[in-house]
Order: sequence, then structure tokens, then C-alpha cells
Amino acid sequence: MKLISWNVNGLRAVYKKGFEKFFNEIDADIFCIQETKLQEGQIELNIPNYKIYMNSAVKKGYSGTAVFTKIEPINVSYGIGIEEHDQEGRVITLEFDKFFLVNVYTPNSQRELTRLEYRMKWENDFKEYLKKLDQIKPIIMCGDLNVAHNEIDLKNPKQNRKNAGFTDEERDKMTKLLEAGFIDTYRELYPEKENAYTWWSYMANAREKNIGWRIDYFITSNKLKNKIQDAKIYPEIMGSDHCPVGLEIEI
Repeated sequence: MKLISWNVNGLRAVYKKGFEKFFNEIDADIFCIQETKLQEGQIELNIPNYKIYMNSAVKKGYSGTAVFTKIEPINVSYGIGIEEHDQEGRVITLEFDKFFLVNVYTPNSQRELTRLEYRMKWENDFKEYLKKLDQIKPIIMCGDLNVAHNEIDLKNPKQNRKNAGFTDEERDKMTKLLEAGFIDTYRELYPEKENAYTWWSYMANAREKNIGWRIDYFITSNKLKNKIQDAKIYPEIMGSDHCPVGLEIEI
């Protein structure tokens, strides 16, 4: 099974920049996107053979997630059942026969860390949500988690130590999530791989120079460890400040 995840930073914008070409060529079984920045009905999608599920933020032009799947789910739910967290369209969960798929766009702590306190509450509640699902059947979770977990996961760790996405607090929450029974699939397969990034600032030719961060992930339950075949990053795919990431798994 092939899965793709991509923060498109505006589905309408990326749709005009070759989204369909990549989507058709990659031919994923499940394709997840984050930061759709639209409400349902604001875009016409020419995507045959896929079921489409969208979760839009209450605030227009902000956040939002979507899943395109060839495999019909047993059940679909939106959010994590906590009103405080469910206003921004950040989570879609699809239940399949053998696993749950969770597509997530984690809140950014923002400049000056104005949203760090909220982010910490989100992290705790989202981890508990995943743990409850994991007791029922294994999880494949993907999305923009807005954190570079370790120093290897960004180009300039020392300069970014207290910046959003690389604070000790955010990194610690990621560590605790993995300790709760989950795997960072890319690092599981490529523990020493450097210069492997999924997001680049639009400033100072960062992408051209590969001054980036790895903040987009496929995370799975530990019990799926032996099923993982490959984890991929597609830095050559343009159209967003993020690039797609992928997972191939036998399930």
C-alpha cells in the first residue's frame, strides 16, 4: 500500500502548480493533504476513483485537511472530540479493516511562541486520542507535525533552539509520543540520513540551498514496524513550501 502526505499551503494555489500531475503519477492508495485553506465547494476537483473527505476550519482560508482514498473506509470522523481543538479542521480519521489512518495538521506555536501553551495542551490531548485508537487497531498517522524532532532534522539547530518548531517543549512532546508506542517511519529506516528536509522558508533561497526542516511525518504504531517497506521524501516536487512525504507498507 502506498500513502502520500503533503502540506500544500493552499489547495487552490497548488492545484494551479502541477498538483494533478504529481497526484496522477504517484498513484497513491491514500493521499492526505494539510493546509487546504478552503471551505467545501470552493474548488472543483477532477479526481476519479477516489473518495474525498475534507475537514475545513470555521475560519475561512485557514488550516484544513483532506483525504483522497481509493479504499472505502468503514467509518470517517472529523476532529478529536474536543471542541477547543476542533474548530480549525486539523484532523480526519478514517477507519479501515486493519488500521486507522489519521491525517493531522498540528498547530504552529507561532512567532514569539504566542501559541506554545495551547500547543502543549493540543499535544497531550492528541496523544491520548491516538493511544485510544491504538488500543482498537494499529494506526498510520501522517501530516505536518510542526516540529523538527532532533538536530539532524533541520539545517541550523543551534540558531533555532528556541524558535517555533524546535523548542525543547515541542521536541519533548514528540519524544513522549514515540515513547507511547509509535514509530517515526523515516528515521526508523534512515536513522543517519542528513539533509533530508520537507519544509523550506520562502526567504533567502532556502530551498535552493536546502536550508530546511523535516517537519512532515508518517508515524505508525509499533505493531506495524515489520510491515514498513519504505519511507520517502519528494523534495523535487514543487508548488508549496513543503514537499510531499510517502510511506509504503504491507497491510
